[in-house]
Amino acid sequence: GSVSDGPASSSSVSAADRQEAVRDAFRHAWKGYKEFAWGHDELRPLSRSYSEWFGLGLTLIDALDTLWILDLKEEFEEARRWVATELAFDKNVDVNLFESTIRILGGLLSVYHLSQDTLFLSKAEDLGSRLMPAFDTPSKIPYSDVNIGRGTAHPPHWTSDSTVAEVTSIQLEFRELSRLTQQPQYQAAVAEVTKRVHGLEGKLDGLVPMFINTHSGQFSQRGVYTLGARADSYYEYLLKQWIQGGKKEHQFVEDYLEAIEGVKKNLLQRSSPSGLTFVGELSHGQFSPKMDHLVCFLPGVLALGAHHGLPADHLDLAKQLMKTCYQMYVQMETGLSPEIVHFNTYEGSSRDMDVKLADRHNLLRPETVESLFYLHRLTRDPAYQDWGFQILQSFNKYTRVPSGGYTSINNVRDPESPSPRDKMESFFLGETLKYLYLLFSDQPDLLSLDAFVFNTEAHPLPV
Repeated sequence: GSVSDGPASSSSVSAADRQEAVRDAFRHAWKGYKEFAWGHDELRPLSRSYSEWFGLGLTLIDALDTLWILDLKEEFEEARRWVATELAFDKNVDVNLFESTIRILGGLLSVYHLSQDTLFLSKAEDLGSRLMPAFDTPSKIPYSDVNIGRGTAHPPHWTSDSTVAEVTSIQLEFRELSRLTQQPQYQAAVAEVTKRVHGLEGKLDGLVPMFINTHSGQFSQRGVYTLGARADSYYEYLLKQWIQGGKKEHQFVEDYLEAIEGVKKNLLQRSSPSGLTFVGELSHGQFSPKMDHLVCFLPGVLALGAHHGLPADHLDLAKQLMKTCYQMYVQMETGLSPEIVHFNTYEGSSRDMDVKLADRHNLLRPETVESLFYLHRLTRDPAYQDWGFQILQSFNKYTRVPSGGYTSINNVRDPESPSPRDKMESFFLGETLKYLYLLFSDQPDLLSLDAFVFNTEAHPLPV
């Protein structure tokens, strides 16, 4: 049957109206940030205050390229002024290497590329050089945390492990920094990580465990294979580095193709009663029908690979998984996906998915709308735009805070009291609203997928 079983009425809204709806959402989010959290990391929209993570204006930097793409000129100029006068990295503060790379370094590199304003490049270079001590480990696998003022780095207090996704999802940014600055040390550091992970034992059909030890350089706590948290973007960055480098580095695409075969062989099942294809997890040989919302990045990545000449059946799988991710929204009472679902696989079950009490939150995450953007861009099926518009309307209905901003919620199954969490993640502006805007755009050359590759925080970098 046809993909679109959503309300027909939404199709009557024009592309321009939908894009304007995204700009309205962005302006509303920005209003809250500007009034109550300006220059701070994250808005707490209900208490009309802010929280700090790194103390580096995280939301503002994450949103710079979105401001540019949405053509919000005044807001952009105001944010640029803050970067020019207030943003300083010589602070005695611990930052997470991965998060600060994808959000801050990625955001600065992207907005530099779009605006050609060298202010952003010099800030990016300053941060990049301050992150380098993280790579000074016995194994060359970086520590998770680095003090950018003191130049010291360390693992989390409870372990000497780093997360596999984190150490393998900083490559796009450091490679681009080397290209722009003509300084090879950034690319060299992340290439060494890639090389070491490539040669490790402990993979299953190209799938990687979740943790890696910074002393031994070996996978640790083996036996769990997931495409969700702690491993997800490893797969994304294999494909994207191959694209970024002009498809010359064959190791990347070989490892990627092997991993997708590993997913098909070990992690794909269908739910009952609707037969939705989903990606589960493998834990010490046992299949678990658990799927993080984070896994919804996968349909987009599969489609992107197919666009770049990888097997056409990747696009078929992408479409099946896209439908599943959409159902993770539609089957919830608020129309918003929970953080994690468990699929039913036994015959005669009455519904496809269950959600544990602890997993019912929605953090305004972007992965599903990100994949909708890729699938629409590559198939031109308008159903994907309809689905995205429904999701935007659900965000507006259940997470928009009247005085400004949007909030995470605790319970997507309770439309009467979704129980707001009082936090607007920086990626709502950096990713979720950006991908919705691009999804509703009918200009195929707006950030062409042949000219740009998006980092895992939706910051476009040049191919």
